Order: sequence, then structure tokens, then C-alpha cells
Amino acid sequence: MYYLSRDLYFPPVTEASPEGIVAIGGDLSPERLVLAYQNGIFPWFDDEEPIIWWSPPQRMVLYPDELKISKSMRNIINRNTFKITFNTAFKEVITNCRNIKREGQPGTWITPEMIDAYFELHKMGYAQSVEVWQDNVMVGGLYGVDLGHIFCGESMFSKVSNASKMAFIALTKKLKEENYRLLDCQVHNDHLASLGAREIDRSEFIKIVTN
Repeated sequence: MYYLSRDLYFPPVTEASPEGIVAIGGDLSPERLVLAYQNGIFPWFDDEEPIIWWSPPQRMVLYPDELKISKSMRNIINRNTFKITFNTAFKEVITNCRNIKREGQPGTWITPEMIDAYFELHKMGYAQSVEVWQDNVMVGGLYGVDLGHIFCGESMFSKVSNASKMAFIALTKKLKEENYRLLDCQVHNDHLASLGAREIDRSEFIKIVTN
């Protein structure tokens, strides 16, 4: 297992463990986070653990052209029940992602340290958010890291039915309009699979990220 020093370096993802751990340790400085995402790596760890850096052998992604919107979801969109904004309340979005209770999960990987780190990335223009509003109240949203040709999704939340789907769909449509190559969803999730996301080999993902 590779342990990071203060140097801004990650080993090749081909040296990751079978489950996809690339390295352990280091810090969440903006420079290291940007380097990680540019190399197909992301941090994911519990509060009691050291920082763990991942690049899974199978990567869940959505190609914007493959977005699936159900008939019922199209009806909800057409009702204009929700208002969508971009980058108007980043810290509120990431804080909600941390605090929302998720079925089957006792806690969250979004530590206060991570909130501070991604807020710094947001101020630098890398980390971005999508907000979903209903009656002027934020009811859903998502955030991630924007690499210019790929958006690396990190987390989303929903306080009412379909709010996170609205954020995901709005983001995907925006990425398609701006000719992004894909939306990175990291690991398999049935909810995202229902929206068109699928797994590809890490080698294929890395080629897209680095070109």
C-alpha cells in the first residue's frame, strides 16, 4: 500500500489494490485534490480513518447522450414544480449532503474537513453545485468537481421526492449542451443506473480523464 508524503504525487492507478485503493494519507489541499481528480482518483474515508484515495476497477459513469428520463419524471419536469440554479449556494448543498439521513448508512464520509476543502475548491472554480428549490426553499441538490470536459459527481441530497433526480437531470442536460464527455458517478448505484449510468473499465475512464 502506498502512503503519501507531503509531495504532490499519486502512484499510477494500475497499482491500486483489487478493490481500488490507490494510496493512503496526504491531505485535502486544493492542489492535491485537483491532481487526484485529474488522474481519476477521489478521496473516500470515514472520520476515524486516514484519508483513503480510490480509483475503482469499474467506474460508474453517465454519457450525457445516454440519460434516461422516465415518463413520470418528464411529467414532473413539465409541471415546473421545481426551480434549478447553479452555484448559488454551494456550502448549503454540501452541508445538506453531509446531514441528510440515508437508508442503510450509519453516518457520512463528508467530514467537516472535507466541507472546508471542497469549499476552497469552489472558490477556485473547480467544485460546483446544483440547487433545487421549491417555494423558495432548497429541497435538493448535488455537488462535484468540474474538470472542463468531465464533471466528477460527489454527492447529492433530496428532502422531497424527485428533487435529487431533478438536480442530476439538469446537470446532465447542461453538460450535454457544453459538450462534456461524461458525468463521473464513481461507484455503482441502482438509482443512477435507472437514469442511464453504467460501469466502464478503469482503463477506459482514465483515457477519457487524461485526454
